[in-house]
Amino acid sequence: WDTPKGRTLVQVISEKYSPENFPYCRGPGVGVVIRSSPQGSPVKDRLNLPSILVLDGCGITEAGDEEEVATFCAHVVELDLSHNQLKDWGEISKILCNIPNLDFLNLSMNPLRGSSLEPGAAEAFTGLRRLVLNNTHVTWDMVHALTREIPELEELFLCLNEYESVSVSSTLCLSLRLLHITDNQLQDWAEVRKLGLMYPGLMSLILANNSLSSIHEPEDSLQRLFPNLRSINLHNSGLSRWEDIEKLNFFPKLQEVRLMGIPLLQPYTDQERRCLMVAHLPHVTVLNGSVVTDGEREDAERFFIRYHLDCPEDELPQRYHTLVARYGRLVPLAEVDLRPLCHVQVEVHFGHQAEPLELRLDQTVTDLKKQLRAVVQLPPNKMRVYYIDRQLGYALDPQEMKYGARALHSYSIRDGDEILVVPKTQ
Repeated sequence: WDTPKGRTLVQVISEKYSPENFPYCRGPGVGVVIRSSPQGSPVKDRLNLPSILVLDGCGITEAGDEEEVATFCAHVVELDLSHNQLKDWGEISKILCNIPNLDFLNLSMNPLRGSSLEPGAAEAFTGLRRLVLNNTHVTWDMVHALTREIPELEELFLCLNEYESVSVSSTLCLSLRLLHITDNQLQDWAEVRKLGLMYPGLMSLILANNSLSSIHEPEDSLQRLFPNLRSINLHNSGLSRWEDIEKLNFFPKLQEVRLMGIPLLQPYTDQERRCLMVAHLPHVTVLNGSVVTDGEREDAERFFIRYHLDCPEDELPQRYHTLVARYGRLVPLAEVDLRPLCHVQVEVHFGHQAEPLELRLDQTVTDLKKQLRAVVQLPPNKMRVYYIDRQLGYALDPQEMKYGARALHSYSIRDGDEILVVPKTQ
């Protein structure tokens, strides 16, 4: 049996966008144009190609005829080639050479481990602004070869590439604003800090699902390392000390932090986690996707002070002293039991008699009358029962408890109130 051959980009486009599969032109304003070629094939003349081209999982291994790539794709601005079988950067370079307006390229899940570019071939990538290389196992040398040739690269995705370290490029990538590098094995801060050196314009750093164990860096150095960082995602990292959280305050422009699933927070309740994090990060305005309001921040900072009231003086964090200087030494909050009452003590008045009685508030009026029978010596059907709210004095008339099925708690009876029993007249 012959090994099945791969497919070219040109073949896949011809099949996917042939008149049989895609018979109607979608009208103006939809980002679709019809390209014709003076010498071209009839199929090419009839293809309706979108400017955002999604060709994921199509078994593509090579470019195909470069003139045909240029004819099909001259207007394409976004190209998704993820989950294909592209192994050779040379073939990818041929594709890009013929798509002059390309802004976004997704090569995720292509087997590019060990492949490299010939000198000069990276120039084909020059116009890109967003590049996705997730799970390609692309080497750092290859990443640097590309970023050197892409002067306006803004977003770079390097997830799932099994990186345990970062190699530094001698050429900075000043344009990069967003770096997704989740699901690698960057455990040591010494590796993460290199990202700040290479990408000084970085505004958003997504480091989730790396096992980063701590942030070892002096304050002044942190300020210089990530001078423009506004957002950092450290979900499921290995941070285990509050000192590491406090280090985030030294990034001068940091406003948004995502920090869930870290060992440090495991012992706390959800409320404690949120309050302690907000109190530790006074300049962060969005925590784990939720806006921190001024009211929430003040509540969290007061919570922080009370949380540490029983802490030995020599173990108090510096943040505690800062907040005490603002709010003073707060006393513990009074514990208020908000559970509904189950029993109350009332006075039963009958004629000239007054007897104390404990009532269960889950009873009904019928149950109450049965209980009163022994006190007033009247059968339930021969008595009328009234409720008197002592807290209102005698401003209101006694309220007759007429309905046998009504629960006593619905009257809002409290300790010290009165029950008045009057014999029914014939």
